[in-house]
Amino acid sequence: MLTSRCLYFPDIPTEDSCRWINERTMPSLRKTLLLMIYVLCAFRSARSGDSGDARPCSGSHCPGHRTHKPSRQHNPTTHGRSINQHHPHSSFPSENHATLLSQRGRSGDQTRESVQTRVPGGFVPVCADCVRPDHVKNDTGECKGIECRLPLRIRRPCAGEGCVPGTSQPPLVHVADRAAQFLGEFPDIGYPASESGAPLGVQLTCDIKPGENEVPAEDALILHLQLAKGQEKLVEALRAQQGVIRDLQKRLVDQQETLLSQQREILDQQRRMFEQMDVVKVQYGLLSDTIKQVSFQGLQGELQSYFESHLTSLQNQARSHLQKSYAVHKVDVDAKVMNVVGDSGHPLLGCQTICGPEEFCDFQKDQPQCEKCTVCPPGFFLVSQCSPTADRMCQDRDECLELPSLCGERVKCLNTPGGFRCLGVSEREISTGLCGLEYFYNQELQECQACSDCDGEPVAVPCTSTSDAVCGSVSENMLSLSWAASIIIPPIKLRSTSIYPGLQLKIRGKEGNNLLINHDDYLNLQQHGLVWIDYNFALKHSCRNFLQVGIRINGSEEEGHDLSGVRIEQPERKFFQGVTVSAAAEVEPNQNLTLVLKSPNQYCNQSKDIQVYELGGASFSLLWLSHDTGAVAMTAQMSTAAHYQSNYRPTFRISTVSDPYIVSLTHDSRGVRFMESGVVKFVLQQAVYSMGHTCVREGFSLIAYVSRNGTNQEILRSFKSGVNYRDTSITLSGATRVDSEDWLNFEIVAPSQCNVRYFGDSSGISMLSLIWIPTTVSSTFTATVSRTGLPTGAVRNKPLFFRQMSPNTEQMRLAASSEPYAHRNFLFTEVGTVSVALNLKLIHSCNVVKLTLYRQSMDGGQPTPLSQQVGGHMPEGSEWASVGLRTSFDVQNGTAIYVSLDCVRGRINQITHESGTNISILWMAS
Repeated sequence: MLTSRCLYFPDIPTEDSCRWINERTMPSLRKTLLLMIYVLCAFRSARSGDSGDARPCSGSHCPGHRTHKPSRQHNPTTHGRSINQHHPHSSFPSENHATLLSQRGRSGDQTRESVQTRVPGGFVPVCADCVRPDHVKNDTGECKGIECRLPLRIRRPCAGEGCVPGTSQPPLVHVADRAAQFLGEFPDIGYPASESGAPLGVQLTCDIKPGENEVPAEDALILHLQLAKGQEKLVEALRAQQGVIRDLQKRLVDQQETLLSQQREILDQQRRMFEQMDVVKVQYGLLSDTIKQVSFQGLQGELQSYFESHLTSLQNQARSHLQKSYAVHKVDVDAKVMNVVGDSGHPLLGCQTICGPEEFCDFQKDQPQCEKCTVCPPGFFLVSQCSPTADRMCQDRDECLELPSLCGERVKCLNTPGGFRCLGVSEREISTGLCGLEYFYNQELQECQACSDCDGEPVAVPCTSTSDAVCGSVSENMLSLSWAASIIIPPIKLRSTSIYPGLQLKIRGKEGNNLLINHDDYLNLQQHGLVWIDYNFALKHSCRNFLQVGIRINGSEEEGHDLSGVRIEQPERKFFQGVTVSAAAEVEPNQNLTLVLKSPNQYCNQSKDIQVYELGGASFSLLWLSHDTGAVAMTAQMSTAAHYQSNYRPTFRISTVSDPYIVSLTHDSRGVRFMESGVVKFVLQQAVYSMGHTCVREGFSLIAYVSRNGTNQEILRSFKSGVNYRDTSITLSGATRVDSEDWLNFEIVAPSQCNVRYFGDSSGISMLSLIWIPTTVSSTFTATVSRTGLPTGAVRNKPLFFRQMSPNTEQMRLAASSEPYAHRNFLFTEVGTVSVALNLKLIHSCNVVKLTLYRQSMDGGQPTPLSQQVGGHMPEGSEWASVGLRTSFDVQNGTAIYVSLDCVRGRINQITHESGTNISILWMAS
């Protein structure tokens, strides 16, 4: 084993680590390098012997010892091992170095050089016999063994008897070249010279110290073989993994093909399903058209037969009354003479049984029998009461004689049974209200008829200018009704009427009917069903905190709960504020409905701090829906947000729902999901507390979306002026059509630099109320203000023009350009009940902005106000203001409504025709 595999040279820094032979070198090259190292080490040993260890030359080439010639064929590896075994710690001293230079020829006398090599037995001189220059041979024919691999300058220049022995050993030649220059002399392992002339070879440098850097050659070879085998195993493993990956890829491709085929099958099934649905729709349309035609024809025939029979009965009654008026005394005398009724009460002659209290015995029949007493029809007056032997007698009123100027001076009046007719007057003029009080225009008879007197019975439907009153209780087939009244704040008389903790408002105006009973400060409901409530309220106050107006419902035995509530913020200065509170609920008979105004503290004096604005029309309205409509009601509370935030999507928690299958919450409780198509009437009221002047300047927006197939579509938006360090409320109400699996969700948008806190509790201040109605009995219509014709400047009761956002329906539409009052009037073509919600966003300097909803008069006369709402000064620093109203009322075929705007002491600067201004109308079959 060699002592070291590297050489140390004096001009290489000792700090550098060894650079080993490249592992990729071929085995033959490696062996040659080991042999070169061995020879160099031999030269080093010989050089170290010059310091004083001079030994005689021995061998056949030395003088006197030509007969003994050692063999030059030896194994360097084996020889090196033997050397290492005898000298385990041999190393090159750092102060003695030997370098060989190639010398091709020298002139003059050539000195002999003697080289000694250390062997196991001692030092064996390897010397070159002194020969003459002309005897030097450069051919390699005589070399044997390892000598053939040495350069010519190291080989023995001569052999045999020609060599002249020297008397002493000359010193070795010192060469200052690097190991690479020496290796360049070996043709087997050297590299061709570079362009600069220096040979390119393996440069071996090392820092050798005694006892270090000893690496066995066999271990290096074994390590190299193990590395090669490891590389082969790694390649085999990689190839196996590549095979597995290809197999997985093939399986994945197969699975993808299977999935694609399944998707194609699903698409084919969906296509066939859609085709079947289209066929069903067509069949349903044909069936509905047939049903409509049949029902319309039947209804037309029934109406015609009813009016004909009614007219015939009226004529017969008139003739009989005329005959009886002449023969009444004669009948009485004959009855006395004949003694029809005996003393005991049993009949002697005539009817076989005793007639009832509202019956009489009719002797004109072949067989006398009891008949019901005649009821005087509208337009007739009573002549005589009903008796056991005679019917009640009624006489027609002659309106033309009683009221000479009824039809005007130039128009002739014609008396008719139960009414009158103005000749020469168009139907339109008469239908506009010419008939007068307690009369209506009968379109079938084309004359004015007296309204029916319910005679103590409840009035289900009041008499109008074009329709008669309906008496009696609500029938089972009645689908919807409306009721309206005015609300006042009761005067302070007792401490119990204090605003803190709550004051019940008084309901006045219309009397109750079979739907409800109107008490002084509450409504007692009498029918099962669903109700929608709207209350428009306007006031200005100087209380120290906000006021809250709400709707509360309770039963006769259970505690009440709040349906809804709106906060009226404390103004920095006094001005009128208009708010609308709405709610929806499922009601039972004998439940009480109340309106409450309250303050969070007792520092609010009703007589000094509150001033209520008297609104025109009915400020309170109630829409009742029967369960026969299939409608569903739901109320949900909103939770309080823990942190201040700008954009906010409320989270809901259901309080009540009449049918959880049709209406339910989404998976994240941020929306309402519907399982069937229909029309939804909704209201959301959110209480907020805001901080920052940015809130006042930009305000808040409440947006309603309908999510259809994963995409949100905005349907309505309302605006509310912001406040700074105040409690307030923002609300949005409207109606929209939804399909199956649609979601209804909301978002409140506030300025980025506005800190807003959203509240929610059980007091109704943050509630969502809605009613879902099937499309078979309802429809909806949405519009916004038109871009042209918006009123500006000093506005005095100017109508608003609208641009529809939804298509026309069979029940209602916006007047077209070719019709009177184009883009102003909303026209209704079927009898029903209507609920309207209007939002207006504007800039103004008015002291009071007044928004009024009118019913158009058919004869061009004065319109009737249905509802009204006001708004005061714009808050200081605010860019926009808002005002809105909500109400419910009955409509007939031909009813028209419109909206007007009025500015008191100021001017209208701008009305937005984009987001924030809209009108939403819900129509319900009655």
